[in-house]
Amino acid sequence: MAQRLVKIILPESHGKEAQELLRSQESLSFWQEESADGNSVISALTDSGSSEKIMDLFEKKYSSVSGFQIVLLPVEASIPRTDIPDDDLSASSQVKTKTEQKISIRISREELYSDIVDSTKLSNIFVLMTILSTIVVAIGLLKNNVAVIIGAMVIAPFLGPNVALALSTNLADEKLGLNALKTLLSGILIVLLLSACMGYFFKTDPTIPEIAMRTRANLSDIILALASGCAGVLAFTTGASSAVIGVMVAVALLPPLTVCGLLLGTGQFSEAIGAFLLFITNIICINLAGVITFLVQGVSPRAWWEADKAKKATRKALALWSIILVVLAVIIFLWQTEL
Repeated sequence: MAQRLVKIILPESHGKEAQELLRSQESLSFWQEESADGNSVISALTDSGSSEKIMDLFEKKYSSVSGFQIVLLPVEASIPRTDIPDDDLSASSQVKTKTEQKISIRISREELYSDIVDSTKLSNIFVLMTILSTIVVAIGLLKNNVAVIIGAMVIAPFLGPNVALALSTNLADEKLGLNALKTLLSGILIVLLLSACMGYFFKTDPTIPEIAMRTRANLSDIILALASGCAGVLAFTTGASSAVIGVMVAVALLPPLTVCGLLLGTGQFSEAIGAFLLFITNIICINLAGVITFLVQGVSPRAWWEADKAKKATRKALALWSIILVVLAVIIFLWQTEL
């Protein structure tokens, strides 16, 4: 598992107490660094799955202390290696609670939040990447070129806002959720307007296989979207590269939305509605899967009152997404039977 270096900055008067706290923890090594300006700096080396436990411990005890600060840094490697063979595990370490097991397989909520929050910003880069990916995927659809469509998925920036929307539910963070929703809706509007303009100027044949297959939703599309949502969240929570996972999410979102815009620009509203229903279904599935994955991994606020609020928000979100998904499935079924 990847390692993290936790730097704890405290007034010198709390230095010995902080070391005693660290000494009581397992699977970490720590050392006292040089003090400066009346502060004590202690560094602790631990695995990424245990960093949240340490940060929560110190935040709970010293959050009200003036000068307290925690800095989390990634570690590429350390010598000697700290990996523990399975045979050397003690009986006590093997008998872990379910909560501890969940924490050990993901990065800390602070690191997770830091990785995701930047993707919710409606920046010039986000707008430009959305425009470029829409142009590329529209051309790929019109030419029925699968390779070009897949290429567009690499630059589509839709993974971050969707994962952030799910995370905001599990943390009951309204600000994060509003920023993610604003960025996501802006991206949707850009894709629709640009693809509609391209559909108006370029002849769009709804019988093109790559277009026709995205005007109807079926069970496999729902499964794809659910898998994409789970994979996207897992990529963030394990600290793995999200580039390839972003392609999966983009596959579920960008092509059907672009097809909707192309068909709207051509004036083929019946097929456009079908593509839009597929897109909305995929959005619901990705966020539903994201919320469930965060929930299973134990991502929640540290404070008990925030955790209680987050549990209520998560239950409401799960119920809402599930109801909407069922309603959409019925609408899609009725829509297809009428065609």
